[in-house]
Amino acid sequence: MISRLPFGSKLTAGFALTLTLTLFMAVTSVAALTLVVRVNNTAVTAATDSLLGAQRLSTAMEGRGSSARGYLITGKPEDLQRTRRDREVFLDQAAQLQRGLDGRGSERLLNDVAVAETQYTAVLTPLLQRRQTLRDLTQVSQLLTTELVAARQGVQDANADLVNQVRVEVELDRDHAATRATQAVITVTVLGVLAVACGTVIARRLNRALRHQIGTAVGHIQSSSVQLETAAARQASGGRDQATALNEITATISELLITSRQISDGAQRVSKTAEDTEAAARHGDATIDRTRTSIAVIRTQVDQIVQHMLALGEKSQQIGSVVQLVAELAEQTNILAINATIEATGAGEQGRRFAVVAEEIRKLADRTAASAREIRILIDEIRGAVNTTVVSTEAGAQAVDAGTRNFDEATTAFRTIARLVTTTNDATHEIELSSKQQTLAVEQVNAAAADTARVSRDGEASATQHKQTAAHLAALSGDLLELVGTSRPRTSG
Repeated sequence: MISRLPFGSKLTAGFALTLTLTLFMAVTSVAALTLVVRVNNTAVTAATDSLLGAQRLSTAMEGRGSSARGYLITGKPEDLQRTRRDREVFLDQAAQLQRGLDGRGSERLLNDVAVAETQYTAVLTPLLQRRQTLRDLTQVSQLLTTELVAARQGVQDANADLVNQVRVEVELDRDHAATRATQAVITVTVLGVLAVACGTVIARRLNRALRHQIGTAVGHIQSSSVQLETAAARQASGGRDQATALNEITATISELLITSRQISDGAQRVSKTAEDTEAAARHGDATIDRTRTSIAVIRTQVDQIVQHMLALGEKSQQIGSVVQLVAELAEQTNILAINATIEATGAGEQGRRFAVVAEEIRKLADRTAASAREIRILIDEIRGAVNTTVVSTEAGAQAVDAGTRNFDEATTAFRTIARLVTTTNDATHEIELSSKQQTLAVEQVNAAAADTARVSRDGEASATQHKQTAAHLAALSGDLLELVGTSRPRTSG
């Protein structure tokens, strides 16, 4: 049925099919790339949220440990309330992270974190209750037990394992997304090759159809010149129409080619910008890591200062006990000196020199008692200064912890930016590659369309020449029919 169509209809159908394939390839390419980018963004966003949740969980645990240590040292009620709020924040963050995990190894590690946190709570709760009954600062150091430190370290180690596992899963999701992007690029490339192949086949079939139809028309000239003239005229008119349509299609394809090249150039510039941004983010991440390490060293030194101050308080307590004993001895010596003076006075002339010695001993005892009182006052002032220093040092430690949490959040933000920039860079490279493939396919289609236009112009010129020949043969045939007295046959539509 298709072989019976006129050449103009065949040419129109061929160009329409070629344009349809080109548009289908472009729409499919855009749809595939859009789907890949959306899936990549969804997968990377979900994995990044899980990683941020794990890091926030670790930060919440650090804040909880800091507030609990602050309450054990200072005994302030607001520190106890902050400890309870930090535990609620920790449990809420763990619940949110539980809903965001996908049931792989990270869920088991999250359960390990919950178990470690329960053990830490079991060790911390009796210490908090005991701290509420303590009033002497020298006994605070007894609350900072190795069991509490080990339980807290267990929670931090479990959090670290969870963060590492989630980071591994993020890398796996990124690799999977890259694989999907590669598959999409391969699909777009195959579609482009198929479109070019179909355009080439259509152009060749149209070329063969043109030659066959012209040859048939030349053969029919000998038997029916009128029909040949009508067919030639119709063919010339259709060739002109199709040449005009082909010029418009060629112009459209040229514009599409220019747009594809502009998209490719823009993708290259975006890729370069993304690479520079990624390098800057990595540099900022490294700087924050170094600053965080320095803050950790400062935090360790602050803890050592607190321990030394507590030890100084204990030593001052011991010195006070010794001074108390010295004061008591001085008082007893003074009493004995007074008694000796009384006895020496009663002894008369023989006890006069002993009375002088007893008086000197009494004076020495008075000076000793006065010195003991001054030392006690100084010791009380030292203990007050030690208590004030401990409280101030702990406030500084809490400020350092707050700074650490802020740096953790900044580190998390920089790493998130670096990952998102990496994802954007990968997507930009994929778009750049797809744009180049699309540009190549459009160039091939444009070349095929140019060949078809050339064939159409050649067909139009040949049809015009055949029309003139057919008209001449028709005139000769009419003269011959008139000579033999035969009427002209009717031309078929």
